[in-house]
Amino acid sequence: MSQRKTREVRIGNIRIGGSNPIAVQSMTATKTQDIDATIRQVELLEAAGADVIRIAVDTAKDVAALAEVRKARPKANLVIDLQENYRLAEKVAPFVQKLRYNPGHLYHLERHKPIREKVQYLVDVARNHGCAMRIGVNCGSVDPEKLDRYPKDDSITPMVESALEHCAMLDDLGFDPYCVSLKDSDPNKVIDANILFAAKRPDVPLHLGVTEAGMPPDGVIKTRVAFEQLITRGIGDTIRVSLTLPFEQKGDEITVGRQILEDISNGRFRSVPRFEHKGLNIISCPSCSRVENEAFIDLAQNVRHITAYAKEHAITIAVMGCRVNGPGETDDADLGMWCAPSFVNLKRGPQALGQFTYDEILGRLRLELDKLIEEKRKVFA
Repeated sequence: MSQRKTREVRIGNIRIGGSNPIAVQSMTATKTQDIDATIRQVELLEAAGADVIRIAVDTAKDVAALAEVRKARPKANLVIDLQENYRLAEKVAPFVQKLRYNPGHLYHLERHKPIREKVQYLVDVARNHGCAMRIGVNCGSVDPEKLDRYPKDDSITPMVESALEHCAMLDDLGFDPYCVSLKDSDPNKVIDANILFAAKRPDVPLHLGVTEAGMPPDGVIKTRVAFEQLITRGIGDTIRVSLTLPFEQKGDEITVGRQILEDISNGRFRSVPRFEHKGLNIISCPSCSRVENEAFIDLAQNVRHITAYAKEHAITIAVMGCRVNGPGETDDADLGMWCAPSFVNLKRGPQALGQFTYDEILGRLRLELDKLIEEKRKVFA
C-alpha cells in the first residue's frame, strides 16, 4: 500500500492525516429534534467504534436538541452538517468538534452575499471555537457556476474545481485544520475525483465515501471498490460507509468500514479496478437525520423487492430520503424518488412525474418501470 502523508487535523480527541490511522465515522439516522432517539443513535455508533459522528442541523430547534445530545454524550467527537443554513454555525460550534459545509449549499441563504464572505464567517466561527472543518462536495449539489462551465457528461471536473477553490479560500484566510470530501453514488467517479484532487492537493486530508451506496450487499460492494482503489494509492484519511439501514442497525456502517480497512491492510481484496454494474441498479441514500419520514427505509427495501423482475435490465432507480439531496441527486437516474413527510416525488430523469402517497408510490413506480422497459425493448428490437 502506497503512502501519502497529508497534514494532520485534530477533531476532538482524535487526529486524521499525517501518520494517524484512518478514522471511521457515520451519521445519526434519527431526527435531531427527537433527542432521546438521537442520543440512542450516538450511543450505538460509539459502541460500534465510531471515531466521529455527524449530526444534521437546519433549524433553531435542532440546535437546542444538539445541546442536549452533547450533555448526554460529552466525550463523543461530533461534527455538524450545516445543510442549507450556514448561519447556524455560531450556534452549534460550542457543542461540536467539526463543522461540515457543502459549497453548493452556500448559495441557498443570503444569495446577495459573496461566497467568500460566507466562508470567512465559517472560518471565524471555527477558529473561535477550536473546530475543524470539512469541505463536503456532493455530486447532486455542486456549485451551479461550476456546472455551467463543463459538458453535462463531465460531473467530476466541477466537483474537483469547487473543492480546490474552497481550499484556496481557507488557505488565504490562514485556516489549516480542514479536510475535503468528494462524493458520488458511482464508485468509479469517486475514485477518479479523489485521485485528481489528491494529485493537485496532496497535503489536504480526504474523507472518503460513496454517497447513496444503497442497501447491503450492493452498497457494501460499491463502497469497497472505491476504498480499495483509493486507499491502496495512499488516498484517504477518514471514511464513511453510507448504507440504507434500519435505525437500530446504524452501527453496521462502522463495522463494515473497519472490516474493509482490515482487509486492505492484510492484502485481502474483493473488488476489481473499475466497478462494472450490469442490470438493474438501485441507488438509495443512507438513513440519516435529514430523512423526513421513517417510511423511507421501508420504501427502499420494498423498491428492491418489487423491481426484482427487472434485474436484467440496465436501468437505474434512485430512492432519496429528503429534500436536501433528493431533487438534484435523482436527476441522473432513469427513475428517481425523493421523499417528503407525507408524499414521494417521482421523477423520470430530471422530469417530475408527480407526487404520490407512500401507499401509491410503488404501484406507480412499477407502471413507469414497465413503460421504460418496453421503450428500451422497441429501441433494440
